[in-house]
Amino acid sequence: MRAHLGGWEAAGEVREAEVLGVLTGLGSGLGQMPRTPLFGFDLVHGERSQVAREIARLGALAVADQCVSIQFINAHCVNVLAHDAEYRTALHQADFLLPDGSGLAIAAQLAGVTLGDNLNGTDLFPDICQHAANAGLPIFLLGGKPGVAAGASRAMRSRFPHLRIAGTRHGFWSAEEEAAMIEEINESGAAILFVGLGVPLQEKWIARVRDRLDARVVLGVGGLFDYYSGVIARAPDFVRAAGCEWVWRLMQEPARLFVRYILGNPVFIANAVRHGLAARDMAARGSLRIKRCFDRVAAGIALLVLSPVFLGVALAVKIEDRGPVFFRQTRIGARGRPFAMWKFRSMVVDAEARLAQIAAQSERVGNFKMKRDPRVTRVGAVLRRLSLDELPQLINVALGEMSIVGPRPALPCEVMTYDATTRERLSGLPGLTCTWQVSGRADIPFAQQVVLDVDYLRKRTLLGDLKLILRTIPAVISARGAY
Repeated sequence: MRAHLGGWEAAGEVREAEVLGVLTGLGSGLGQMPRTPLFGFDLVHGERSQVAREIARLGALAVADQCVSIQFINAHCVNVLAHDAEYRTALHQADFLLPDGSGLAIAAQLAGVTLGDNLNGTDLFPDICQHAANAGLPIFLLGGKPGVAAGASRAMRSRFPHLRIAGTRHGFWSAEEEAAMIEEINESGAAILFVGLGVPLQEKWIARVRDRLDARVVLGVGGLFDYYSGVIARAPDFVRAAGCEWVWRLMQEPARLFVRYILGNPVFIANAVRHGLAARDMAARGSLRIKRCFDRVAAGIALLVLSPVFLGVALAVKIEDRGPVFFRQTRIGARGRPFAMWKFRSMVVDAEARLAQIAAQSERVGNFKMKRDPRVTRVGAVLRRLSLDELPQLINVALGEMSIVGPRPALPCEVMTYDATTRERLSGLPGLTCTWQVSGRADIPFAQQVVLDVDYLRKRTLLGDLKLILRTIPAVISARGAY
């Protein structure tokens, strides 16, 4: 059990349940602050002063075998985690992630979400030190070149005379020295450990050794010790306010930061745009608009080009039994909306009335289908074999009720039997053709049809639609499963 560090208001009286609640994000403080989803992470949304206070508060809570990990994410971090799985895992293992820099603010705007303050470690460091000084919480600075961490500690002590520096150490050690170094940090009694080893080394190291640390809180703070020790001058306030501190840093260290900023920033912006489109679902909406435009144009051209076929089929249907040429039936479309679907009539006039007599003979579970349906007329059998009975559905496509490619429209009575998975068939416009239509049509069991339809709706693309349309031609000629 770690010893309690007093001095933070009534920290000594905090109940263990409350402490555990804070650490797990269920209690008051940092764990209760709202989150902003960005790049697959939940970033703390808060004001800088409040976040600094809560970080110090976590450092005052006495809980055995608990070390809260706090990490920062900026544009460079996003670029690195894209190709470093170990670093990405380390970030996911952190207890709290803070947004750092103007790049994240741009990404948030593109994604249509809001961030709180810019919670970069360089700005937070003195605020945390002030709260730690007020609470009597000792801190340890680890990282930088020899003498840099010590210089940063002197700067903070001059600003906050009551700040307790448990120790400082440079960021260079061998594997053999690591155990002794961790013991040194633990024996110092530090409540808050700042680790400045740079991205992604510091995050990986913290994830690997945090269970061996006695500090209440550990933060990966990059190169901030350089700024507070005076080794590198920080950008003026107006430069930071304009979100251009990266330009200042590049001017300070052009050789080291050229790749990070000159090459890295365009990569980050591309990632941010791609993420923003996905987050807003703009890419999907844009694809659907293109699909809808394609449907209307294709349906219009097809109705014009196939008008002689329409006339010939209409005459054949009419001549056979003098009944209606067209058959209209209520089907269920996208999001469960009913619509009147058009077909050339392929059955006897009273087909609906006869259905009850043969319903038990259905050869497919889920909807009625039989190979030798006695209600089908002679002309209707030919139309079905060549799928010509479906041609009037081009009118439904032109009206926006159907698409060229999509799950075949279901009857209301069929939809009433759908379970949650099957209802996903209704998440898009029904179509003239679909995956199972070109893979065997009615020979495909209904359960497999559902799987193919749902998979199509989840992965649909314009190129995929074009491929299915091309596959429909040989499928119609072969007439496999057409009945």
